[in-house]
Amino acid sequence: MAAINVSDHEFGNGDLWVFGYGSLMWRPGFDYIEKVPARLIGEHRALCVYSFDHRGTPEKPGLVLGLDRGGACRGIAFRVAPELRHTTIEYLRAREQTTHVYREVMRSVWLGNEARQRVSALTYVADRGHVQYAGRLPLNEQLRIVRQGHGRSGNNRDYVLATVKAIEAEGFRDEQLHRLAAMLHDPLHVPAPSAAG
Repeated sequence: MAAINVSDHEFGNGDLWVFGYGSLMWRPGFDYIEKVPARLIGEHRALCVYSFDHRGTPEKPGLVLGLDRGGACRGIAFRVAPELRHTTIEYLRAREQTTHVYREVMRSVWLGNEARQRVSALTYVADRGHVQYAGRLPLNEQLRIVRQGHGRSGNNRDYVLATVKAIEAEGFRDEQLHRLAAMLHDPLHVPAPSAAG
């Protein structure tokens, strides 16, 4: 399956902005000039993507974040110098599109700086037509999958807890993720059996 990517002319010639809402918040992996709290309207952060690579395998998937339709998402916008635009985009494509479950898009984000400016930022949204799109899973099912998930970037539990820590460091909460994190901290919490099981 071919990746759905932004064309070069859409990036413009100045600084590149990248919007992070999951692991990019705590492990961007690229050089940037500044990072600013930011808000994206129209999509929300959700554990809606089965991970077959970084945090799971096709046989034992993990569950990772995607931007899904509706609502809003608070995250971090990273400003990248023009001369690093190409290498940053190549790095992000290699990281985010190993199985092409994300669509690469440009989205308007509102920066939480003094100017409160709006910028166009590169980000990755869940492809609802992809086999790895999980949709809205019940919390107990999320817990079961996250507990089993382990891929080349480590275990799924650490991914969720690191993201929650990064969100807290920005001074806000994500209720769904925080509820899941509390369940992950409780080794005695046993998920209810799924309807399919």
